Amino acid sequence: MARSSSLPINIIKVNGNTVQSKPDMLAVEEPLEIRIVFGPESDRKQKSISITMRTPGNDFELATGFLFTEGIIVNADDVQSIKQCNGLNENVIVVALKNDIPVQLKNLERNFYTSSSCGVCGKSSIEAVKTVCRLENTDNDELLFSLEILFGLTETLRNSQDIFDFTGGLHGCGIFDASGKLILGREDVGRHNALDKLIGASLSKVSFSLNKYILLLSGRASFELVQKAWMANIRMIAAIGAPSSLAVQMAEECGITLIGFLRNKTFNIYSGAHRIITTYENSNQRKHVAFPAN
Repeated sequence: MARSSSLPINIIKVNGNTVQSKPDMLAVEEPLEIRIVFGPESDRKQKSISITMRTPGNDFELATGFLFTEGIIVNADDVQSIKQCNGLNENVIVVALKNDIPVQLKNLERNFYTSSSCGVCGKSSIEAVKTVCRLENTDNDELLFSLEILFGLTETLRNSQDIFDFTGGLHGCGIFDASGKLILGREDVGRHNALDKLIGASLSKVSFSLNKYILLLSGRASFELVQKAWMANIRMIAAIGAPSSLAVQMAEECGITLIGFLRNKTFNIYSGAHRIITTYENSNQRKHVAFPAN
């Protein structure tokens, strides 16, 4: 039976001098353990590689996306099977890799500088991420987004967040084409999990050329989210919140367009401004001009 992503509860609502009991909904948060099975048929090994707090739902996509953004797999074909542990424990996912998929155990320790107080310099953090990327990053010279399209993305993503409507407690992310069409979106209590689910789903649901889309994040843009996007060859990222300094540094070094504070028809451009165009009227003709590279 499918797990619910929201939980009904009764709360006491205080509004000024009014106090009343009323029903409410909470976003469900539960741990998910991801295990992999790997190695030749004669010497198969199983290893637990991650325990993450997530919202139940799309767990197979989450596991697949996590393995991809950690550099363990290159595409969905590297996975032989994926299932719940013994078919019973819904909070443990076992991913069996094909026999010939090489696995670097040192990459499984998830040592990707996720703590803001890790004490490691930004340059070292970015180089560490680059060492595990197994997908060739390619640019897209035709990747351009207009102001009009960018201004409409946040409302489109918000309207697609079904669970958020009930709980108000989930992060969302989505990939959009240049016309502003939402291609794929995912939600989770964790912003990193939402992006892993999105990337995991995209491995099989769209032709895996994410360099022609823009990624929209419902919160802030952290270093790790930019890292995951770069691993998936995403060249444009927009966030409703602020980026961190290391996120901006990585975007600049990787040639990624990074937008922050995208809301109410305003935003800041932190890198890659040349992919954003403005349209104006001149002698009854519409002209498109890209911002200069910053």
